[in-house]
Amino acid sequence: MKRTNNNIYKPSRLYRLLFMTGVILTGASACTKNFERYNTDNTGVNTNLTSLMTHEQMAVINFSGGGDPNSYQLQQNLNADCFSGYMMSSNAFGGNTNMNYFMMTSWNGEPFKVVYLDVLSYVSKMQGMGVDKDYPAVFAVAQLVKIMAMGRATDIYGPLPYSQAGTAKSGVSYDSQQAIYNSFFTELDAATATLRSWISSGQKLPFDFAPMDLVYNGDFNRWLQFANSLRLRLAMHIVKIDPTTARAQAEKALNPAEGGVITNNDGIMKVKVSGAGFSNPLVFIAMNWTDINIGASIQSYMSGYNDPRIGRYMDKSTDASFPVQYKGIRIGSTVNKPAYQTYSTLNFKDGSAPSFSLTTPVQLMTAAEVYFLRAEAALRGWSNTGGTAQSLYEQGINTSLAQWGVTDAEYINNNTAKPAGYTDPKNAANNAAAPSDITIQWSEAATNEQKLERIMTQKWIAMFPEGQEAWTEFRRTGYPKLFTVVHNNSGGTIDTDIQVRRLPYPQNEYNTNRTELNKGIQLLGGQDNGGTRLWWDVNKANF
Repeated sequence: MKRTNNNIYKPSRLYRLLFMTGVILTGASACTKNFERYNTDNTGVNTNLTSLMTHEQMAVINFSGGGDPNSYQLQQNLNADCFSGYMMSSNAFGGNTNMNYFMMTSWNGEPFKVVYLDVLSYVSKMQGMGVDKDYPAVFAVAQLVKIMAMGRATDIYGPLPYSQAGTAKSGVSYDSQQAIYNSFFTELDAATATLRSWISSGQKLPFDFAPMDLVYNGDFNRWLQFANSLRLRLAMHIVKIDPTTARAQAEKALNPAEGGVITNNDGIMKVKVSGAGFSNPLVFIAMNWTDINIGASIQSYMSGYNDPRIGRYMDKSTDASFPVQYKGIRIGSTVNKPAYQTYSTLNFKDGSAPSFSLTTPVQLMTAAEVYFLRAEAALRGWSNTGGTAQSLYEQGINTSLAQWGVTDAEYINNNTAKPAGYTDPKNAANNAAAPSDITIQWSEAATNEQKLERIMTQKWIAMFPEGQEAWTEFRRTGYPKLFTVVHNNSGGTIDTDIQVRRLPYPQNEYNTNRTELNKGIQLLGGQDNGGTRLWWDVNKANF
């Protein structure tokens, strides 16, 4: 991480105004719509469009700038990856940070900046070039990536400029999160209709789409399945605030006539690391900066379950002062890097074939996640799920095991193993009892709440290391039960037991768009802090 002398991060790129995004977006529409406007090489590949498409895909978890993963570290790693229970840093970064709930103003604007400058503006440039008219299937893919990225952003902050983004140089209004989600579903309708039409027509593009598709290598059928899976994910997010819309959208996603959802591991949504100077940013931070370690929560669940994936997820500790073992760090612990960087990290060095390297694709949605979404839909009695809650739950586990190349025929039948408590060999003040006693084996005799905890716990294990969606689903359901923060330095704005609910808005918005920002804050209920609940984050039971 780039630091000033006082160890507080300062963005290496000038933090531009949201209004500047408006200039970028509206300026793009001035492009002409003749084929000659594209920069092409002698193979017919549209090199300009390739640059725009690949940049947008890499910006979802921002490694689009190449080389230096400062942006991703602040966009996700030092917030959602840690709040989800997956990660914790051995670096104290000067003392008060997000990890002990002192929400860092200089850090927490990064997701906001990225989604406007590196995603929405690139989609608008494509539209300004006429891609939506000339190559509608390609533009549908760009729209899907945009929806995923903007969904992550609104699930970080809440209300955001969306419908009016790019229409003005100042006074850009905020949409409610409900309106943003409704827009997502409408945009998914358009994108999936376009993809189904394109696929059924048998048409071919006048250039090779594969080089600009870092996910599915030009396979529009796979993109359609991802689109339906994304609809299912977004629908489930809103089940507690708007169960009618949630059910309707989930059943549409699962309707076979829509094109299907992701069902096997070759459909995983993951962005390839392609091109000189690019690397998987999470691996880079763990390997080259040694700034991130495994969190106590994921380690304690997997150790307690004797989960066969544990050695594929994490390396064992290297600390000579205690026996070699899997050992995470509890969030909010008082740490110093020399002592704690020896705790477990991502699996980039243990074993003959570690899971993670600098070129490992960046995972955003797994097939296992989709099975668990379907399991929850079945539990709620929705249509088109294609199985019972139990069968889909077990398929989710087995699909995840297969993804990570491990086998354990008895794992799903284990009805005794439970999450382990946490012991910190270097500081007993960080010790904690097991956060849950939930077991693995499905039980029809269990309550719906217990069944949901099983689904969500295994879903959380299977989504590793994608912390943004894991944090979102923890906030929505309360599962899995995570270790609480050791030191809460939020000044009372974040409840230790309820944990972080969102990131505060960037200071830049206060400086440049205060009037509209204040309207957005009112949509949140009037408070802009880490304890403020989002629209879909309803404080009530799951059933």
